[in-house]
Amino acid sequence: MDILPLTLSGTTARRKSKTLVGPIDLTITKGDFVMVMGPNGSGKTSLLRLMHGLERVRGGAAKFAVDDSLAQSKQSFVFQSPTLLRRTVRENVALPLKLRKQPDTNQVDIWLERIGLTAAADQPARSLSGGEKQKLALARAMITDPQLLFLDEPSASLDGQSTREIEAILTQVHANGTTVVMATHDMGQARRLGQTAVFIVQGEILEHGPMPDFLDHPKSARAGAFIAGDIVE
Repeated sequence: MDILPLTLSGTTARRKSKTLVGPIDLTITKGDFVMVMGPNGSGKTSLLRLMHGLERVRGGAAKFAVDDSLAQSKQSFVFQSPTLLRRTVRENVALPLKLRKQPDTNQVDIWLERIGLTAAADQPARSLSGGEKQKLALARAMITDPQLLFLDEPSASLDGQSTREIEAILTQVHANGTTVVMATHDMGQARRLGQTAVFIVQGEILEHGPMPDFLDHPKSARAGAFIAGDIVE
């Protein structure tokens, strides 16, 4: 059963008296690759957390096509700085299957091969490089075959080679049918991967539409400045 579309209608997230994002009107449709862009502190992470259910809806509504509990079981989130357990690489990748009491039908080995960590399977996960840790986190997120994948700037602190490897995995994940919603500050990455652009500033969506239109014909001055590499507040 498809969990999408996800529809946000006047949706707001607050923490104490501070509004993190909103009100937001946005629909995430099946098969899309959405890039959430904006300057630091614009609300990119909060918007992703709101859609994933990590931030409580304080106003408006956020509705999946199915019951929330089913929707939660069909999505994953990769953080900018992944949290790895004090276990081996293999045990970290296998953890979601263990928590769900699902059998490992060779999926751990398949994902270890996909991310190039077969040889490191029995090493402590925390001994990996930054790029390897992020690939492990991606494999751990995907091993349950989610319909929807959220990523919060997964290559922000990685070198060029690691970024290319992450992007290659994401391209294949998307081609295999997973809907992707990803925050990024990298306009080149947005151009390479994204189909749909969401531009957010101070918790409000200023632009939303096809990526080529956003990059080549921005409608707002702040979007144009951001694309040009200028400081946007």
